[in-house]
Amino acid sequence: MTKQHTNHIHLIIKDHSVSGEKFELVENSEYGFLETKPQPSSDKLSEYYKSEDYISHTDSKRNLFEKVYHLVRSLSLKKKLNLINSFSSESKTLLDVGCGTGDFLQTALKNKWQVSGIEPNVQAREIANKKTNNAVFEIEQLLKFQASSFDVITLWHVLEHLPNLEDHMAVFKKLLKPNGTLIIAVPNYKSYDAKFYKEFWAAYDVPRHLWHFNKDSVSKLVSNFNFKVVKVKPMWFDSFYVSMLSEKYKSGAMNPIKGIWVGLLSNFKAISSKEASSLIYVIKNS
Repeated sequence: MTKQHTNHIHLIIKDHSVSGEKFELVENSEYGFLETKPQPSSDKLSEYYKSEDYISHTDSKRNLFEKVYHLVRSLSLKKKLNLINSFSSESKTLLDVGCGTGDFLQTALKNKWQVSGIEPNVQAREIANKKTNNAVFEIEQLLKFQASSFDVITLWHVLEHLPNLEDHMAVFKKLLKPNGTLIIAVPNYKSYDAKFYKEFWAAYDVPRHLWHFNKDSVSKLVSNFNFKVVKVKPMWFDSFYVSMLSEKYKSGAMNPIKGIWVGLLSNFKAISSKEASSLIYVIKNS
């Protein structure tokens, strides 16, 4: 962050999937999100992604959990496509930042979108490029695209991973067309499953997740760049995935029945509270 406006420690969280190290979540009083402290330096950050369980970087279907993940992903792809189609112009230019193995870009490409992707992970990028006619680049490409190039920019569970948050927001502002749409999906630490699992909530995922958002903090952040949140949509499947993983962290076993129950309860409560486990923010450029 360019300015440090922080106060109390919200939680202390262990990195359950890679290092076992502990990190603090500190509230940022300027925007209201939580920051992971200390944040790994840029040269060390990639070490925390070295896990066979980092599912978005592979196409593997080794077990029931991964098979269910891929089934849900195929359903989610249709919903994502419908969402971007509702904002398409004649040019239909799309940038997907943190595109993983490229399934969303491939889906958009088949539906006549001109696609570009950013993916820092080498293995995932190679898989994505086979699906997209080499339309996926390293992160440095963000600074090489022409200004006002894209009708839609998407970040599906990516913003929470990006260091230098304000710098990235400025880049997205520059790359988006004047009436373009920025779509950001992030976990919501105000959800029921986050409150239920506390320090075991899998979507904290420290230190890979550097920032932890709620609705107010996203609105404050984007308004700082003359963006406006025009719609917030729930991601209903996320509560089940996150709760099952949280059960594993809490008890040492996946316990799918308990995880599914907590996921269901979280979604039920979100119908009235509007605080789903993960939220999609539809943001318009102005």
